[in-house]
Amino acid sequence: MVAARERTATERAERARRALARLPELEARKTRRTYRGRRDVAPEASSTDPDASFMKMPGGGARPAYNAQFATDVASQIVVGLDALTVTDQAQLGPMVDQLQTRYGRAPSEHLVDGGYVSLADLTRLAEPACGTTVYMPVPKPKVRTIDRHRPHRGDTPAVAAWRIRMGTDEARTIYRQRAATAECVNAIARNRGLQQFRVRGRAKVRAVLLWFALAHNLMRAVSLRAAVQST
Repeated sequence: MVAARERTATERAERARRALARLPELEARKTRRTYRGRRDVAPEASSTDPDASFMKMPGGGARPAYNAQFATDVASQIVVGLDALTVTDQAQLGPMVDQLQTRYGRAPSEHLVDGGYVSLADLTRLAEPACGTTVYMPVPKPKVRTIDRHRPHRGDTPAVAAWRIRMGTDEARTIYRQRAATAECVNAIARNRGLQQFRVRGRAKVRAVLLWFALAHNLMRAVSLRAAVQST
């Protein structure tokens, strides 16, 4: 019993030390353009899970959490990429495409993401020949209603200007509708199967849970796809 209590106290002290060590990193996020929280609020780290970050929840509160990311193939609903993050979506457009390019030897020719991933720098980089990914992502509504969000802005790079124009076309809207039946469908399936709360601590373990889900999901999709082929 004594040894168990000492081990528990040691682990608690180590988590507190790691939480304190993250405070400079969390404070530095306030200087980044992608930061969306209140800048006048002191950074807070979790002593329960130092790897996690306090995030706003649907109910309006905030608690230690992870931002789970899945990349899904449109044609098959197979999960092709994943990650567990402690930051918002906005900085993750480029890293996910990089992950897919590393894993499969080439970047996706098209990438459908929601409006939370808008990063003009990533849009510009992904359009370069080394990647060649065409991004389909809603253009945010301008603060001034008279401004046409689908017209290029002064200072836009060619890739950003092309994205604005592209998302104003019927063809792009038709392509983007596929996201609801693929990425959003897989996210809903994950929640229905209980992937709503992580019962482990640490980013590595959280990522392992996501990987297990993806493997099980992909196996079930493979069975369904094979059955569909055999029935034709």
